[in-house]
Amino acid sequence: MMTGNDTAGFDTNALAPSPAPLHPNSRRRICLLGATGTIGRATAAALVGRGHDVVCFVRPRAGVDGSLTPAAAAQLFPEATVKVVDVTDPQSLARDGFAGERFDAVVSCMASRTGTPTDAWAIDHSAHLNVLEAAQQAGVRHFVLLSAICVQKPLLGFQRAKLAFEAALIKSGLRYSIVRPTAFFKSLSGQIERVRRGRPFLIFGDGTLTACKPISDGDLADFIADCLTDESRWNRILPIAGPGDAITPRQQGELLFAMLGRPPRFRSVPVAMLDVIAGSLRLLGRIAPPLAEKAELARIGRYYATESMLVLDPKTARYDAAATPSTGSETLPDFYRAVLAGAAAPERGDHAVF
Repeated sequence: MMTGNDTAGFDTNALAPSPAPLHPNSRRRICLLGATGTIGRATAAALVGRGHDVVCFVRPRAGVDGSLTPAAAAQLFPEATVKVVDVTDPQSLARDGFAGERFDAVVSCMASRTGTPTDAWAIDHSAHLNVLEAAQQAGVRHFVLLSAICVQKPLLGFQRAKLAFEAALIKSGLRYSIVRPTAFFKSLSGQIERVRRGRPFLIFGDGTLTACKPISDGDLADFIADCLTDESRWNRILPIAGPGDAITPRQQGELLFAMLGRPPRFRSVPVAMLDVIAGSLRLLGRIAPPLAEKAELARIGRYYATESMLVLDPKTARYDAAATPSTGSETLPDFYRAVLAGAAAPERGDHAVF
């Protein structure tokens, strides 16, 4: 049975009253945010596949680097409706988005593109607050939020921004499902081509500092879509991972080399190097503000180099793979095998480290 983990410190079952539920098989009208990302596209397909009426609110500059035009975005979702909406503008949300129409739920896969504090507070927090207020005014019953498991240990600006919106959503009175996934397949795909070309697999330290139970876009999308009808996922914070055992970066590299029939080769990057880079950029950022954002990106890189993407036990302050719930059927070896056989690797956007 799937269990929630209230790592944000809220009594999640007590704060939000539940509206009378729709019948589990009822067709719902869904506002989907972040539909043009890889997880958003999979979620759109999962919702449409369950018979829901999906309306995608896409930003005027959508996709990786904001390069996707509204017309191109519409072509991605032939079985859904696409509306161009500026989620940072409450008037656009009311006029171009909800527009006085009925919506049963909001599903948000939207996130800041870079994770820098300015971007994170603008999108992960403020834009989501705009959507929450508009959703309440429109009579929406349920808000499903794609968050991140790393907010359990909030050391970075984007994590604090996500947590601030999670708190607002919990207190809003809407039924909610807050989904905190572990690592994505796409975040572990950056070195596939590097290894295929005969170069060593890069690791921090000895490659065993961290571990994760990665989840595919499709399995995560199914989990998100089923939050609408599975009452055990209502008014809960839901950490979720893919199937199989936790895997370290060293094991990821060994897996790739084995699939290519080659002996493993690794190159270690000292974690201290990231500290030096981040510190230097922070000092230089006092003179040249753009460098301050680069310093934050270096801090983000260090975080992922030293923190596991698993449930954090609040009593021991240790990551616990056994306590991290799993779902789905797609494994990381399946994904690596498909990409090595010629499948396109997913777009990783601004969060790519390697």
